[in-house]
Amino acid sequence: MSSKKSAPLPASSAGLLRFFEDETKGYKLKPEVVVAIPASLIGISWILKFFFSP
Repeated sequence: MSSKKSAPLPASSAGLLRFFEDETKGYKLKPEVVVAIPASLIGISWILKFFFSP
């Protein structure tokens, strides 16, 4: 049997890319806020439709 050479292992982090390590400029929002804003807009539109529909 011939000996097989295995492929070299990736460097650190098991070869996975690491995202969000650098601080970026801009607004920092919690996920709850991102979900709450569209949900509140939907709720307001339903309320307006209920009260102002003919």
